[in-house]
Amino acid sequence: MQWEIVIGLETHAQLQTKSKIFSGASTRFGAGPNTQACAVDLALPGVLPVLNRQAVEHAIRFGLAVNGKIAPASIFARKNYFYPDLPKGYQISQMDLPVVIGGHLEILVGDQVKVVELTRAHMEEDAGKSVHEEGFLGPHGEVSSGIDLNRAGTPLLEIVTEPVMRSAAEAVAYAKALHTLVVWLGVCDGNMQEGSFRCDANVSVRPMGQAEFGTRCEIKNLNSFRFLEEAIQYEARRQIELIEDGVKIVQETRLYDPDRQETRSMRSKEDANDYRYFPDPDLLPVVIDDAWISEVRSHMPALPAQLREQWQSEFGLSAYDAQLLTQDRDTANLFEELLVLVGKPLAKAAANLISGELASALNRAGIAGAKSPLKAVHLAPLLTRVADGTISNKIAKDIFAIQWGEASNGQAISTVDHIIESKGLKQISDSGALETIIDQVLAANAKSIEEFRSGKEKAFNALVGQIMKASQGKANPGQVNELLRKKLG
Repeated sequence: MQWEIVIGLETHAQLQTKSKIFSGASTRFGAGPNTQACAVDLALPGVLPVLNRQAVEHAIRFGLAVNGKIAPASIFARKNYFYPDLPKGYQISQMDLPVVIGGHLEILVGDQVKVVELTRAHMEEDAGKSVHEEGFLGPHGEVSSGIDLNRAGTPLLEIVTEPVMRSAAEAVAYAKALHTLVVWLGVCDGNMQEGSFRCDANVSVRPMGQAEFGTRCEIKNLNSFRFLEEAIQYEARRQIELIEDGVKIVQETRLYDPDRQETRSMRSKEDANDYRYFPDPDLLPVVIDDAWISEVRSHMPALPAQLREQWQSEFGLSAYDAQLLTQDRDTANLFEELLVLVGKPLAKAAANLISGELASALNRAGIAGAKSPLKAVHLAPLLTRVADGTISNKIAKDIFAIQWGEASNGQAISTVDHIIESKGLKQISDSGALETIIDQVLAANAKSIEEFRSGKEKAFNALVGQIMKASQGKANPGQVNELLRKKLG
């Protein structure tokens, strides 16, 4: 039997505010336990929550970016459950009237565009954190646990999709696109190691062609794209094996163990009515009028999807190139800065340089694009010197490596022209000089000439390689190809 995986994601994006959603306590990461939990966060008697306006504006901004409906009146509710890191005994969240309703996000899976429909995006406060660390001792020396309430009250935007994804690859592509968007908008810093962006995956399976959904299990708190993919793949296999063995799937919440690469049961899965949602009497409805929405919209940056469409249309870039260039705002900004310096005709060359040599160097160094030691002013001359025939693409790569090495070692970065002159890297474009080199190579490679004339195109490429080697990579490749074919008839 063929099986179909059905996936929906719930993503918690920590909103990038200096204070918490209902109190003035700091949201800074890394402080000592319980040093950023005020009376409101601790739920001391008599305290009242006060809504953070910037958190609401971040939610509106996200809703506009995904073409969702911004609710004119949004209600906060109490989600009731008990856990040691939840001081009030309930979490302030949203149920019936979230701030964002619907919306969609386009993703690229391989070379296919897919639209992921969103159900909602609602605001809520984070809970605290239970600490189970080796060496944490109780009053009598016993191993114990502690509660850190620094995160309690941190503003979250929970973004919920429809169950429209059908593979782990699609889920990862969506999560990456969403991560790019929230960071691009400035509503979340996207730091997955610090818990600023984490996903819950709802996974079920059903026979291919069946309309009804299977019983779903929720995998909680996946804080890396690799863990998300591994967890979904394992959970789908687990459910299929159980069903094929005649065992009924139980709806439950599960955790992913990355060391064992498996999910394990955490607790039975609750439904919404188990939480006894009701409007929070301490918080008035949030009225979001057209003027407020317009104000937020006026400060929005150009969105990744808009830039991709523009660059594909205006510069003839492929969907893949455009996707790479809009993976974050720093990369997109670099591309635009390069175009200002070198002109639109070199757009494709600029894209290749950014997604090729620069991306590889950043990856090897383990740094983000924003911290690249080479800026547009360093990269632009490489593109112009290739375009005017002064150097070849191969020499440009060598020069890039020299500049990167200087910058990484804290040295002054040499100019492209200085490196060309000092190292004698100028491309050989003189026909006479090239013919001399070609003749020498042909004289030493009679077998390759014979193979080419018998129809083996690879022999031609081998001859070109020998010529480039003899010229130390300085020969103009285009002229070499033209002159060599002429000589070989």
